[in-house]
Amino acid sequence: MIRHIALGLAVGAIALMPVVAKAERIFVSNEKDNTVSVIDGESLEVVETIDVGRRPRAMVLGPDGNELFVAVGDDEAIDMIDLETLEVVRSQSAGEDPEVIRVDSERPYLYVSNEDDNIVSVIDYEQRTLVTEIPVGVEPEGLGISPDGKWLIATSETSSMAHIIDLEAMEAVHHRLVGARPRHVEFTHDGAEAWVSSEIGATVSILDMQDTYDIKHTIRFDVPGVPRETVQAVGVALTSDGRYGFVALGPSNRVAVIDQQTYEVLDYLLTGQRVWHLALNGDESRLYTTNGVSGDVTVIDVDGLEAIRSIPVGRFPWGVVVEP
Repeated sequence: MIRHIALGLAVGAIALMPVVAKAERIFVSNEKDNTVSVIDGESLEVVETIDVGRRPRAMVLGPDGNELFVAVGDDEAIDMIDLETLEVVRSQSAGEDPEVIRVDSERPYLYVSNEDDNIVSVIDYEQRTLVTEIPVGVEPEGLGISPDGKWLIATSETSSMAHIIDLEAMEAVHHRLVGARPRHVEFTHDGAEAWVSSEIGATVSILDMQDTYDIKHTIRFDVPGVPRETVQAVGVALTSDGRYGFVALGPSNRVAVIDQQTYEVLDYLLTGQRVWHLALNGDESRLYTTNGVSGDVTVIDVDGLEAIRSIPVGRFPWGVVVEP
């Protein structure tokens, strides 16, 4: 009897112990250093630097959250980082000049934009085999996958087009002309729209993904006091509640804040030099930006819509991913 009571007290004590939440980590690819910086989400400091292949750019988390895939363009490969050990555990051939990658949530497939070959490669990363190659326009860059896994959109820089790929048929079925040099694709949380940024056009084209697959609206940017040629739309991040859209505006050193419902530009937030890509954290309270020329990450408070911290990383930070 006494032993049972003691055991019960011990179990109760364990139940009352505080649960220590794992701090989120932010991963930043440094294009010139061939490294990935690891930022602790609590201290907002770099706590680790991972050596990877040459010219790392886009990154994506594996569907189980245990791996980080990194496109290393000059090695024509995808490096795979074990998030437990923070080491590259294997490398997968990925065709010529892999730039942007996305992962399928249902199948062990990686989608890779091969800029020099004008194709999107589909790679089975478990079998380490090439599944197929999907022809697209000249110099494919951005990739975006719909929340339901039905559509993949690839942008071609030279063709200035968005190619809408049916992932069941593995072929491009719609082609839409967008602004000059399209860079990035981001779907809204409900999958009803796809936002396509255009660097030279300094626009974001909103594609209707429910009906016509046409452009339903175009957002244009004009930053007061900033030369027009420096306003270059690149990375896009959208809050899941449908409230804000954020667009990195390159050498203008600004992030545009957009009302997702009205498409009105609400504000321009100052960042580091040549802001390139963006990522929201888990609860969407913070936005992280990579600033290539100043070699840092700007931390933006989403509720206050203000920059609160600058974190030095490596040379020419390009991509950013937040671990849940």
